[in-house]
Amino acid sequence: MFFQCMMAVSLFYCAHWQTYVSGTLRFGYVDVTEAQFGVIIIHLITVIFGPGVWSVKLPYFGITMQLLIVYFIMMFQLFLGYSYMHTIPYSGAGKNGSTVAGTSVLSPVVPLAFIVAPAILIAWKSPDGLYLQNPTIYLLTFGCVSARITNRLVVAHMTKSEMAYSDASLLGPGALFLNQYFNCPIPEKFLLYVVCVYVIYDLIKYCREVCLEICSHLNIMLFTIVPKYVSGAKSLSSAEKNGSSSKYLTRSKSKVKTN
Repeated sequence: MFFQCMMAVSLFYCAHWQTYVSGTLRFGYVDVTEAQFGVIIIHLITVIFGPGVWSVKLPYFGITMQLLIVYFIMMFQLFLGYSYMHTIPYSGAGKNGSTVAGTSVLSPVVPLAFIVAPAILIAWKSPDGLYLQNPTIYLLTFGCVSARITNRLVVAHMTKSEMAYSDASLLGPGALFLNQYFNCPIPEKFLLYVVCVYVIYDLIKYCREVCLEICSHLNIMLFTIVPKYVSGAKSLSSAEKNGSSSKYLTRSKSKVKTN
């Protein structure tokens, strides 16, 4: 499960890394949509036939259906990873083969390394078996960190700006790493929950700030309904006669007059 989640995080980041380099978002014949349908089919089979169906051994392969699907997904993920690593260094749309922001095509690998490397080291070196005891919270924590970094990469591509190496969300994995380095003066499980809450808050805060900046630049409203004030005493009196509020008018003036 750890390998699958880390591969999914890395491949999603690499897809936007390729977009940041080439300036074009590309979709393969088998991509995110097909993967989602595959997950839906797996859940439907589990509901219909029960979870025991994945323990059935296949006669020609000699392994269970569960392992067959896992191996197939692993091979497909490795193929996608090779495809991204093969095309990214040679698809730069900027000057001299650089990114759309004019930076090195390999520069976005640094934030990705700051996510994957601590995730592996912390799970491997944990004296309390942090990942084995709390797999859901552990993967959720690093998933939110990856989502924050990937969102910054998307924004960097859209604005054609440089992708910064540091990020506030990386403080969470850094705290877990330093806690292990100093022989865990803070209980790992408690610190993991604190870091999880922090990175979720940081992700929500970042998404909110990006949305508000876009709305401010385009002069649009986000989840806000601006009241339409009625101009003129006649329109105001007609609105009051129809039982509507004197402050807001939910119908057009033509409809108010016809009534």
